[in-house]
Amino acid sequence: MKESKKRTSPKKRSGMQKALIVLLVLVIAGAGAFVFRKPLAVMAFDLFLSGQVEKKLEQSYSPLEEEQQQPVIVVKEEKMEPFSMLLLGVDQRANEPARSDTMIYAVVRPEESKVLLVSIPRDTYTEIIGKDKEDKINHAYAFGGEKMTKDTVENFLGSPVDYYAAINFEGLKQVVDALGGIELPITKDIVNKQKDHEKFTIKANKPLYEGQEALNYVRYREDSDFNRTKRHQIFLNAIVDRMLKLDQVSKIPSLMDMMGENFKTDMLPSDIIELSKKVLLGPSPTIEGFTIMGEGFRKNGIYYDAADEEDLEFAKQMIASWSNPDTEPQELLLPADAEKDAASSSTNNASNTSATDTTSQ
Repeated sequence: MKESKKRTSPKKRSGMQKALIVLLVLVIAGAGAFVFRKPLAVMAFDLFLSGQVEKKLEQSYSPLEEEQQQPVIVVKEEKMEPFSMLLLGVDQRANEPARSDTMIYAVVRPEESKVLLVSIPRDTYTEIIGKDKEDKINHAYAFGGEKMTKDTVENFLGSPVDYYAAINFEGLKQVVDALGGIELPITKDIVNKQKDHEKFTIKANKPLYEGQEALNYVRYREDSDFNRTKRHQIFLNAIVDRMLKLDQVSKIPSLMDMMGENFKTDMLPSDIIELSKKVLLGPSPTIEGFTIMGEGFRKNGIYYDAADEEDLEFAKQMIASWSNPDTEPQELLLPADAEKDAASSSTNNASNTSATDTTSQ
């Protein structure tokens, strides 16, 4: 006796086919997730988020007075050329004037996903352009905001600033919390305890630090200005690393909401989006940091830092190297090269001293 064959209705067969197609798509997407993760993220961003983000970034767009609007990057032969940006970390608390606690001259090379950060300690003694006086470089922000700071930094480094970005650390505290915390290399408890300072303790060796802890890490000031500047670099790097690890495109609009008035820049919103996609599609960013050291001195009872001339000269050379689109990646001057130059100079001096001693004997 033959078994009767059960026929599947066209309607059911169509439903099964759809289910199989969906399953197939999921399998392919899953298998290719690693390889195509970045392009898919960019596609998703374009489809669902770019309009939202651009609208939110308009709240932060703040061009400097008397300066013409310019495109974010010069594009030649479909390649983005290097550009510079002045990063200002502003510490503004309730009922207090804003202060630029962090001042970093950045050179961005989009094609290679490389960023050079040159930190200028806030107590650096220099001419304040537009004020006709010499003072701490961070006072330029109190005197004339982003414009005077930009002019002063350009004069100090002898290099143009294409764009600025001012970030209020209070706003970044919210961003850190939204990211679920950030990793910080704290191996020993940090205690702010001096009489006239805000009191806090940051415990060591935690896997993640929440917003207030991260903000305290940035504000800690009981060691040296040099170390504080390095902490600011570490803090900014930690936020970038956390964002890359989370890789959650859907969080971008809410993060933009938090930045709001806490973030200002003269870079066009549309250009920021295009640059972000360029970075997302490229290799993970490589960040090189260098701090212009100084020697402390007092003038009329006020503490200042006199910039080390060799550090300043080397910073200028590095900026020129990174800003030149014709510089090959392997030819870029790096912060480590300063140490090599110093070691070589020390060796040469020792050799010269030895030769002099031999001659005199």
